[in-house]
Amino acid sequence: MTQTSKFETHTGPHLTKIQRSSHFIRRHWVIFIVAGVIIVVGIIFITQYIMKLGAGKNSDNQRPQPVTAIKTNKTDFDVYLKGLGTVIPTNTVTVKSQVSGQLMSVHFKEGQHVNKGNLIAEIDLRPFQVQLMQAEGQFARDEALLKNAEADLALYKKLLAQDSIAAQQVTTQEALVKQYRGVIETDRGQIANAKLQLTYARVIAPITGRVGLRQVDPGNMVQVNDVNGIVVITQLQPITIVFSLPQDNLTILMKRWNAGATLPVQAYDQEGKVLLSSGKLLAVDNQIDTTTGTIKLKAIFDNKDNKLFPNQFVNVRLKVDILRDATVMSPAAVQRGSIGTFAYVVKDDKTVTVKMLKLGPAEGDNVVVMEGLIPGELVVTVGGDKLREGTKVEMITPGSKGASVRQEKTTTAPGQKKRQSSAPK
Repeated sequence: MTQTSKFETHTGPHLTKIQRSSHFIRRHWVIFIVAGVIIVVGIIFITQYIMKLGAGKNSDNQRPQPVTAIKTNKTDFDVYLKGLGTVIPTNTVTVKSQVSGQLMSVHFKEGQHVNKGNLIAEIDLRPFQVQLMQAEGQFARDEALLKNAEADLALYKKLLAQDSIAAQQVTTQEALVKQYRGVIETDRGQIANAKLQLTYARVIAPITGRVGLRQVDPGNMVQVNDVNGIVVITQLQPITIVFSLPQDNLTILMKRWNAGATLPVQAYDQEGKVLLSSGKLLAVDNQIDTTTGTIKLKAIFDNKDNKLFPNQFVNVRLKVDILRDATVMSPAAVQRGSIGTFAYVVKDDKTVTVKMLKLGPAEGDNVVVMEGLIPGELVVTVGGDKLREGTKVEMITPGSKGASVRQEKTTTAPGQKKRQSSAPK
């Protein structure tokens, strides 16, 4: 009985450890099974979700893509060269006094339009009037001496004819008469000079134009060598614009210029939207500026409405050619990818095809297609980023409700960059 109790006491704790181990294993197997079920269910769910997405994409691919298309046109296309220019007055004159003296009065308002010959200012006349009086007095005195010498000469010639005086006396008198006549000519020159000074005392506008700000006030002394002068006059009608073009444009430009063609020029504001004035090309410079690779040109404008102002910056468009019966289309239809420049053309069966393009000059909402399209073809302008060769399309009129709804669906999400059209597949 003692042995039995010992055996039971020994085996009791041993069976307890086994039971604990079996319980531990069973609990972990349950966890493993539950985790496996969850993973399998997740895989099934994800697979179904991907299949739904694929089905949705396939349905989207099968659905016609909404696009907007515009027909290409056949028209005469004006070719322009564009540059930046500065308005330069035809003539700019700094009006200076040609005599020194006190400025008595000015006869213009700042910013006023004056005509050639208008009185601008007056210098004190009195010193020049005194000089004229002196010159006239000297002339009168020398004229009297000349008359007296001429009378003596006539008397001496009579006496010489009677052999009453020596011939030398007549010769001397003739020389005296010539001397007085020379003095008379000098006196006349002095009188003319004094009258000219009086004329210069009245400052006259040398050109027609607009006066600027007054440089000197009445009461001040003006000098012949004053740098600033009295006022500056700029001629605004006509007026010129000096602008530059890249030397690459020189070939087509000189071809028309040397042929004697009149090349129209248009001047626009700084934003290039408002037409200020129209004129024509006046001159081409004789050399290229090596620092900028450009050549200077000058155009002339009537400027009757005074929209062009001296030193104003403008955008210049020079018309150099006209492409007759050119095929033109909207620049929005131009696509660029790894294969080059192309456009999507809508065919009669409402599918698109890719046509490679060779583009010419562009102007405004039109670009010339040199090769690749013919007039009347429908080219896609909106929605081309999702097209491929043979894609079925649905024509949407710009501005329609359907177009706006579809446009919202295809609009690039905020923060994303619009991708360049890839090469058609």
